[in-house]
Formats: sequence, C-alpha cells, structure tokens
Amino acid sequence: MKKLLLALLVIASFKIANAQQYALFGTKTMFDAFENTSQKSFTLDSSRKFSSNFFLPYFGINAANTGEASNVIRKLTQTGYLDTEGLPILNGDVNHFYQNSNIYVATFRLFHSYKYQKEIGLAWQIRSDAQIDYTNETLAIFDSPNRFPSNTLLPDVFNSSGYQQSYHQFSLTYRENYNKRLAFGVKASLLSGILYNKIDIADSYFYSNPESNTIELGLAANYRSNFTEGRELRKKTLLPFKNPGLSMSFGTNYTSKKGLMLMANIKDLGFIWWRKNTQETIVNTSNITINTFANRNDINNDITNIFTGEQENKKFLAPTNAKADIYVSKVYGFYKPSLIVSKNLFYKGGDVAFVNSFNYKNLSGSVTPLYNFNNIFMVGLQGKYQTPNFEIFLGTDNLISTAYTTKGIISNNGSTGSSTNGIGASVYMGIGIKFGNVVNHPQFSDIMPGINDNEGGSFFKNLFSIFKKK
Repeated sequence: MKKLLLALLVIASFKIANAQQYALFGTKTMFDAFENTSQKSFTLDSSRKFSSNFFLPYFGINAANTGEASNVIRKLTQTGYLDTEGLPILNGDVNHFYQNSNIYVATFRLFHSYKYQKEIGLAWQIRSDAQIDYTNETLAIFDSPNRFPSNTLLPDVFNSSGYQQSYHQFSLTYRENYNKRLAFGVKASLLSGILYNKIDIADSYFYSNPESNTIELGLAANYRSNFTEGRELRKKTLLPFKNPGLSMSFGTNYTSKKGLMLMANIKDLGFIWWRKNTQETIVNTSNITINTFANRNDINNDITNIFTGEQENKKFLAPTNAKADIYVSKVYGFYKPSLIVSKNLFYKGGDVAFVNSFNYKNLSGSVTPLYNFNNIFMVGLQGKYQTPNFEIFLGTDNLISTAYTTKGIISNNGSTGSSTNGIGASVYMGIGIKFGNVVNHPQFSDIMPGINDNEGGSFFKNLFSIFKKK
C-alpha cells in the first residue's frame, strides 16, 4: 500500500527528520535575509561585500504526525514494518501528517549601496511541502483486511485527503532601507516542479463477505500525480524546467525609537504549472471485489490499481504553500524575546512561536515553544555562532520527538517514544561566509560601492512616488 495512499507519507519520509526555523528570524543571517525579504545581513564597518554558503549545508527539514496511528507510523519509520494490529478502527479517528523542507543548494548575496543599505541576493533552493489527513482504516486495510467486521456495510471509512509538492526555486531578492527605521524587500522566483501527488477520497464504503471470502470496496475519489506507478525516478525528472512556475515574496520591517521591531511578510505567493507526465484518475466505483485469500501484496496491488488503471494526461495549476508572517521582538541586554505568528494562505496549517534568545558575544542559544495549528505542541532548541563575516547554526524545532525518533531509528526499535504528542522529527543547520572588501562608512573607506547612489536612488521611494502622482 505504501505505493499509493501511503505514498505521500513515504515520499515525505520521516527517516531524514512544519516549522520555519523561527529562531533564525531577526538574526541577520543569510537565512533570515533570504526568507524575510526586508532583513539585512551586512554590518557596516565590519562585514565584507559578498556572502555565500559555497554549497555547504544550509537546510531545514521538518515532519510530524498526530492521531491514533502515531504508534503505527513510529514503527513503520523506525523498523520499516507496517503493523496495525493494535490500531483502533471504526471510531472515526482522523490522523494528521505534515512535512516541509527547505534546502538552500547555493546562495550568493552582495552589499550594493551604502546610502539605502541595498542588498541583492541570488539563491537556488529545493523545497517540499506535504499535508495529509487520513483515517485509521486507511492504514489497516493494507495490513490486515480481516480486522474489519463481516456482513456489515461500513460507510466513509477510507475518506482521506492530502497532497505533496516539491520543486526547485531560483530566486532574486532585493532589499533597502526606506529611512532609518523602515525597510522593504522583495523576492521574485522562477519555479520548476519535481514531484506532485494529491489524493482526495470524498466517499467510500467497505463490506466483507465471509461466505465468498471476498471484500467489496466502493470509492469516489480523485488522484493526481506526475510520478506514475512503475516509472523510475530518473535524474532527468529532477532537472528544470519540466513543470514551470512563478512566485513572489514581499515584506517590511520597522524599528521604533524604543527598540521594538515589527516585521510582516507574504512568502512564496505563486503557482506551478504541472504539465510533464502529469496524470489524473477520477474514481467512481460502486463495487470492487477482492479475494481475501490473496496475499497482502496482491491485495495492495488490487487497491492500487483502482487509482492507476484509468489514468489520463491532465495539465493543471497548483498553488505554492504561501504564508503570511508577523514578527515582534525587542532586545533586553543579553535576552531577546520574539513572538511570531505564521499562517498558510492556501493550505491548512500555521504556527505560533515564542523565541527566547540568549546572547553572549558571538554565541547565542534559543529555546522556542511552538504551537502548530495541526494541534501539535513542540519545543525547539538552537545554537549559533555568528561574527560579521561568518555564521554557523544547528537546531531543531521539535527537540523531544526528534530525540525519540533518532534513537528509535538507530536502535531499530519501533516502540521508542510516546504517542502523547504524535511522532515527528526536525533538524536544520547552515554555514555562511562573507568575503571581499569591507563595507565601511564613507568617511572610513577608500572603496565604497553606491556611496553617491548613482544607481537610481531608492527603488521603493521611486515606486511609491508613482502612486502618489496618480
């Protein structure tokens, strides 16, 4: 079954580890500047003109599952074995799984102009998002159909929905200070889709007939994918630009006279046109009969064929997982508290995070309690070393679940951890280096790019003046 209804879980993959690395917000790291478009990452009189990750690790990966099936998923991810024997069925439970990853393959950023603190950045990212709601019965049918009661019509037991989308993102970012307290930034991205899966089972039923040793399934569903059964994942599948798309991000931040910083962003507002090898299956079956004497693999294949047997080519647009963020922070000596609210715009989900950062010279540590709108509570931990020309950080948004999951995978023990708050894993890290001439104030510099600002003045002031004239 892992080939279809569980395909989204397998593709999302717990084995490598929805949050956005909130402890990096307001840190002036490259991650902060690329994700929050109005943020600057260079420090006058200290930083050098260029920065890059030089293809060194710069990524974040997060996944979590809540619901009665968490112990089943835990054993599946830690041992590779699907066992639903202890999973309660026919009680109406719905499980929730979500995953996202954001991998910066290559980054380059430059300090462009002193007068308005202009910065320009280029980045190549690989991103992935998934959100799945599924019933206990959806797992149980592929493990042991004999667990279901006989001679009883069971309606709506497999009603589930979810999607998974991954893509390349090639971005150009620009930010500048509007004045001493206000800044704006934009990010324009060219996208290229890699993998897409979406399933929506709106109606279903199950009936077991012990006299004929058969089970009957009825489904009304829609399934879309650009990765069809039996097709290998070749290298050319991962290369651009088979499925093109566009996205935009824009943001602003303001610092008050008393040091209160406010930041707002709209992130990755866009779409992907899935057109290469995309398939759609519309399922409307009133009766599919399966022999219960068949082995489990044959039963799995019979169910999978419901979705793969009547596929047709179908081009479609899919929105990216756009988000709206609000960030508030203030520094109190070595301590900086930050409150962040983030909401998905087109898909379910969002977060509320309270970041507690403690700074000592170039070192900092952060503890982040976080509530995800999928009813998941997490606690994150981050360590960071940062100078004006070097940064390295390592953290997790879900410390306890990550520790249990890692321990279980290493020991191959499917019982490691507690299902009280589901199962999950999260890890992120990054290394950034600045190089070139130091970006000094003009009175201290023989070389100062943009000091006379012959590049056209403030982009945003010119833009806003157009609207004023109208």
